Amino acid sequence: MKTRAYVIHLARATGRRANAERLLASLPMPGEMLDAVDAKRMTEAEFAAAYRPNLLKPRYPFALRQTEIACFLSHRKAWGTIAAGELDGGLILEDDVEVDVPVLEAILSAADGVLRPGDYLRFPQYLRDESGPALVRSGDVSIIEPRVPGRRMFMQWVGRDAAVKLVAATETFDRPVDALLQLPWLLPVRVLTARPIAVREISGELGGTTVQNKNRTLGETLAREIKRPLYRIAVHWHGMRRA
Repeated sequence: MKTRAYVIHLARATGRRANAERLLASLPMPGEMLDAVDAKRMTEAEFAAAYRPNLLKPRYPFALRQTEIACFLSHRKAWGTIAAGELDGGLILEDDVEVDVPVLEAILSAADGVLRPGDYLRFPQYLRDESGPALVRSGDVSIIEPRVPGRRMFMQWVGRDAAVKLVAATETFDRPVDALLQLPWLLPVRVLTARPIAVREISGELGGTTVQNKNRTLGETLAREIKRPLYRIAVHWHGMRRA
């Protein structure tokens, strides 16, 4: 597979710059830094044009924060970059991770015969609650097609055709990008998961997250604690129903 790496980096997050550069230097393919969409530089009209609540079912129960909208647009920008290229696909990474390069190489080697241009391959940090048929097993490495993919967007390989389709399908969106990828039955791509673990989040070592909201009231926190498991149940019910 001819692949290029893209590390999504927010320019004003200077504490992460050195890690982003180390990532690029360590990866087994050529790569480049991709400027993240900065929520602080977006207009209200730009937010409104991208974010449309209640588009899909199950309904996402929380309003998106501006940083979550910008994060989605950053990944969509990466998809657009892959779609505009001529390679088989692209490896997208966030700038607050470290990669076990030998494990990544083993996964990509094992996946070479099964990945299609329309595939989206997740590299999770945890192997929780994901079950589905295995497309590849090679030693410790496996590629599965989960009925309900996990959350978070640490690292993923996106085929060129998948990137084209994802860009077209996400002109507007109603939930965070990782939550959308949990609904593979509504997406025009095949969502896969790689094992074993090849990536680890280190945002705590780099000054913390740039997306999460640390200023919620007690009432907001309690409401989320009630709604979050109900939403997860709805997602898993839809996924199992279509299995």
